Amino acid sequence: MRNVTTTSDQTTSTGVAAVIVLAAGGGTRMKSRRSKLLHEVAGRPMLSWAVNAARGLNPEHLVVVVGHLREQVEAQLAEDAPDVATAVQAEQKGTGHAVGCALEGLGELTGEVVVTYGDVPMLDTATLQDLVAAHRAAHTLATVLTAEVPDPTGYGRILRNGERVSGIVEHKDADDAQRRIREINSGIYVFDAVALRRGVAALSNDNAQGEYYLTDVVSMAAAGSIRGEGSERSGVAAYRTEDLWQTEGVNDRVQLSRVNVEMNRRILERWMRDGVTIADPSSTWIQPDVDLSQDVTVLPGSHLNGATSIGSGAVIGPDTTLTDCEVGEDAVVTRTDATLAVLGQGVRVGPYANLRPGTVLDQGTKIGAFVETKNAHLGAGTSIPRLVYAGDVVIGHEVTVGAGAVFANNDGQSTATSSIGDGAFVGSNVVVVAPVSVGAGAFLAAGSAITEDVPEGALAIARDRGHISSGWVARHRGQAAPSSDSDPRSDSRDHISTPEEHS
Repeated sequence: MRNVTTTSDQTTSTGVAAVIVLAAGGGTRMKSRRSKLLHEVAGRPMLSWAVNAARGLNPEHLVVVVGHLREQVEAQLAEDAPDVATAVQAEQKGTGHAVGCALEGLGELTGEVVVTYGDVPMLDTATLQDLVAAHRAAHTLATVLTAEVPDPTGYGRILRNGERVSGIVEHKDADDAQRRIREINSGIYVFDAVALRRGVAALSNDNAQGEYYLTDVVSMAAAGSIRGEGSERSGVAAYRTEDLWQTEGVNDRVQLSRVNVEMNRRILERWMRDGVTIADPSSTWIQPDVDLSQDVTVLPGSHLNGATSIGSGAVIGPDTTLTDCEVGEDAVVTRTDATLAVLGQGVRVGPYANLRPGTVLDQGTKIGAFVETKNAHLGAGTSIPRLVYAGDVVIGHEVTVGAGAVFANNDGQSTATSSIGDGAFVGSNVVVVAPVSVGAGAFLAAGSAITEDVPEGALAIARDRGHISSGWVARHRGQAAPSSDSDPRSDSRDHISTPEEHS
């Protein structure tokens, strides 16, 4: 059980002096050219999770200590959290040294300083708030976040004197009795700001690794060798979390996978309890910013990413990936990849459709097998059953597009847009070469290449002259061929037929 009963609202209202996020380590076990902190959990870099959790404490200063691959980390912060300050730890000389680098740029501080890590993605604001509230209630110089784990091998152990912490012993230095202790140090702390600065200044690197350890500041506080802001504060407290994942750091890709699975499990469980059917949680991945209505069904192999939102009654999957999409009520999306697309109420999409950015499907539209759209707006009731590319086109209501049609939007130098009026028919293998405007009710004959505007209600035929050579097979391959009359279609020419011509 937790050692101190707290109310996190106290922390939210008052904030803390500073949060220091340690993010300078090498992360060599990840074996990557990319900073360990930029590897993603549930679609977000681990560092983003850490910064968001810290921001919830309303700190006066939020500092990320950078070092290894700092250019990558700083670039991510500039994009994701431009208000966050950075401090550089040019040489990794231990956690105490890293905190000292952050304190150098903060000036005089009073209140609490929280120290956390950039590679603990499941640590959340609520736990940090409770940690700070426990620190305030205990009137200590430091409070450490702890957890009781089944196998504490490799972790520092918490040594207690009653409710207070008397010290932290590393696994390699622990005796047999101490190694049986299952309460471990997470490395996440709240310090009295004055005590922390005094403790860091007094650190020594007289140890086997030649590093400055933040745990030594904890030991100083427990021993009473440093003082804080007020004489009423003394000693070290512990705040134990029951959620072991909140102390789980990520050092390699095995741990990254485990954390991703657990984070996804929690997201899926929340949605299922809110009225969403997830047929196979083991093969379904949903990122944290996705919004699902009640009675959505997600079938196996589906991935819902970014800011995707899905209306009630929609069925997604199987094997569908939606990224930053909006899906209306009662839509059915099957074996489809879509990004930055808007799918209206009752649409039917798939299988094997690719909806690229700028796609808008109005109510009741149908997109079939092997259809690709890009910057295309399809009106209500329009149907594209199969094998079509629709790029940079506005298609009206109740339009039918035959198999193999192509809305050609690029001449190799620039992109142009075409439009198709309501109720038009686009035959199979038609190529509409942008920019072209096709009027309402027009009929584009199969196999035509449309390069000019087509009036409302007109028939457009644009084909090369055909040719049939009688007896060719017998002459060239020595095979008898049945005689046949010439195909009357062989004499067709490019033509647009208007209603007046048939009146």
